[in-house]
Amino acid sequence: MIDRRLLCAVAMLAPFSVRAQTGDARFAAWLAGVRTEAARAGVDAGTLDTALGGIEQVPRVLELARDQPEFKMTFERYLELVVSDERVKRGRVLLVENRALIDRFAGPAGIPVSIVVALWGVESHYGTILGDFEVVPALATLAYNGFRASFFRSQLIAALKILSQGHIGLHAMKGSWAGAMGQCQFIPTSFLAYAADGDGDGRMDIWTNKADVFASIVNYLKRVGWRAGIPWGEEVSSGTPAGQGGRIVRPAGTNGPTYRTTQNFQAILRWNQSDFFALAVGLLSDRIAA
Repeated sequence: MIDRRLLCAVAMLAPFSVRAQTGDARFAAWLAGVRTEAARAGVDAGTLDTALGGIEQVPRVLELARDQPEFKMTFERYLELVVSDERVKRGRVLLVENRALIDRFAGPAGIPVSIVVALWGVESHYGTILGDFEVVPALATLAYNGFRASFFRSQLIAALKILSQGHIGLHAMKGSWAGAMGQCQFIPTSFLAYAADGDGDGRMDIWTNKADVFASIVNYLKRVGWRAGIPWGEEVSSGTPAGQGGRIVRPAGTNGPTYRTTQNFQAILRWNQSDFFALAVGLLSDRIAA
């Protein structure tokens, strides 16, 4: 465990321009409001002292938030990147290595193990790309500077709850610049709603504990309506009817491939509301299982 006195000594050696951001009166007043709201939500004073005391805005987060590229990737190119041969090959290896652990959670829920592996692969490249931003400062930066302020403030309060509950340490709570966390890339409110304790240790560690990662993926799909025994969908010829409860998806337009999807495709869409994403998960799952 890192000595808090050492951390304080390092902070004192930091350039004044870096530490001075915490002396911004407006930011300090805003943080005081966050602290009050989080305390009302049940976050303990010790967590608030640690997480919000001396917090700094993160300039790189602002750069990324302000410079989101606007482009339209073709479905064909998206699949080349997300359902690459390398990702399929790696997914097959990891499915074999982790089948028993995954099936402990997926089997009773009627969820194919390949779907769990595919979501793991698409979200974090099988736990190898988690993001390197500390979540609390990143979310505070976004909320304070007005980037979907209400949404990111709610995510910040949720992140503080996660810390207060002891699932992860402050500096280990890493994620994307927008606060998607761990190997599942859950935003904090999704973590509170769907994360699961796979190994019974009282913590839900989606950063380093594969049992918790797989249990959380399964719990999410189960909670949003996955139905056992039904495939996500399939590629069909043009003109094929959707069928009862189904939906036809043409991600590349009328001249591209046609997919007949089911209720379980809709469950994947609850994870990420993009047809490209849900199709990639389904197709990657099929290729891994083949």
